[in-house]
Amino acid sequence: MKRYYLTAVLVSLVMLFAFGAAYGVWNGTPEKGALKVGFIYENDGSTPFTYNFMLAQRAVEARYGDAVQVYAKSNVTRKETEEPLRELVKKGCGIIFINTDSAQVRQVAQEFPGVQFCQISVGDDASSGVPENYHTFGGEIYQGRYVSGVAAGYKLRQMIDSGVLAPEEALVGFVGAYPVAEVISGYTAFLLGVRSQVPQAVMKVRYVNSWSSFTQEKACAQALIDEGCVVISQHTNTIGPALACEEAAALRPVIHVGYNQSMIDVAPATSLTGARINWTPYVTGAVEAVLSNRPIERSVEGNVHGNDMSAGLERNWVEILELNEHLAAEGTAEKISQTVDAFRKGALDVFRGDYVGVDPENSADTYDLNQGYTENKLSSCPTFHYVLTGIIQAE
Repeated sequence: MKRYYLTAVLVSLVMLFAFGAAYGVWNGTPEKGALKVGFIYENDGSTPFTYNFMLAQRAVEARYGDAVQVYAKSNVTRKETEEPLRELVKKGCGIIFINTDSAQVRQVAQEFPGVQFCQISVGDDASSGVPENYHTFGGEIYQGRYVSGVAAGYKLRQMIDSGVLAPEEALVGFVGAYPVAEVISGYTAFLLGVRSQVPQAVMKVRYVNSWSSFTQEKACAQALIDEGCVVISQHTNTIGPALACEEAAALRPVIHVGYNQSMIDVAPATSLTGARINWTPYVTGAVEAVLSNRPIERSVEGNVHGNDMSAGLERNWVEILELNEHLAAEGTAEKISQTVDAFRKGALDVFRGDYVGVDPENSADTYDLNQGYTENKLSSCPTFHYVLTGIIQAE
C-alpha cells in the first residue's frame, strides 16, 4: 500500500512538473540554462539588408558562446511572422529579434509577457501604450546618408574641377523602395550631403515599390543613368543598382554609393562608399540585459523614447562603409572623418536650409527648412517625409 501511494505521488509530481513547464513556455517564461535567443529575418543573407543584420547575430554568438543558444528563421514574410514567432516561443526563447516591420509582432508579444520581443523600427509609436516586453530600435541612418553624400559630393567636385563634368551636369539619382519617410529622409540627407560640396547638385528619384527586387532595382538605376545621373545611391535591398553602375561605367562617368554592405567587390570601378546601421550595439546590449535580468532601455546605451531606442554615429549605431581609395577624390577620407566627428559633437544640423518640402501624399502639407527639422527626435523611425521642391524630382 505504501508503495502504491508513493508511486501515485511521484506520478502526480511528474505531471505537475510537465504541466508547469508547458505553462511556463506558453506564458513566456524561458527555461533555465543557456539563454535561448531567436532571430527572424524577412530575407536571407544573400540580400545586403539581412546580411547586415546577421552580423549582429554572429556578434551575439561570438561574445556569449555557451551562455546563449541561437535559433534563426529566414525568408519570413511580414504577413507570415506570427507562426515563426510562436515556434521560437515554444523553443523557450527569452528574447527574439525581428528585422521586418510586421504588425503581428506586437500582437504576439501581448500573449507572452515573459519573452522580450525586439523589432526594428516600424513607424508605430512605441514610446507609450505598448506591452512592456515589446521594444523597437533603429540607427539614425540619416547621419550616414549625409556623410556618404559628402564623399560623393567630393568626387563630383573633383570631376567638375577637372573638366569631366560641367556644373549643370551634377545630377544625382536615387533608387528608392517606397515614397515613405524612411526612404525620403534618407535620400534628402544624402542630397544635402552632396550639395554641401556641390551646391548645384539636384536629384532624380525612382521608386521600385518593393524593398527587394534585383531586376527592378537594376532597371531603375539604369534608367537614371540614361537620364544623365552621374551618382547613383539606393534605399533598397539588393546589389542591382551597383551592377548597373559597373556595367555603364565603360560608356560614361558614374559612381555608386551603397547601403548596408560594401559593394566594392561587385562594382570595383564605380562603388565609392556607403553607410549602414550597425545593429550589434543594441542586439548584444539587449541580450546582456536579459542575461542580467535588467530592463533593456536602462541597459543599452542610446536615445530612449519609451520602449523605443535609437542612436547614430556618436555611439557607433551608424557606420560608414569602406572607402574605395582608387576611386575617391584626394582628401575624401579626411573629409569623411571631419564630418563624422562633427556629428559626434552634435555640430551638424542636416535638415536645415533655404528649402521648402512638400508631402507627396498631401500637397497642402509643406515644411520650411529654414526653421530646421530634428530627425529621430521622438522615435527611432525616420519621420521627415517632405520632398524638397526645385532640387528633387521623384517619380
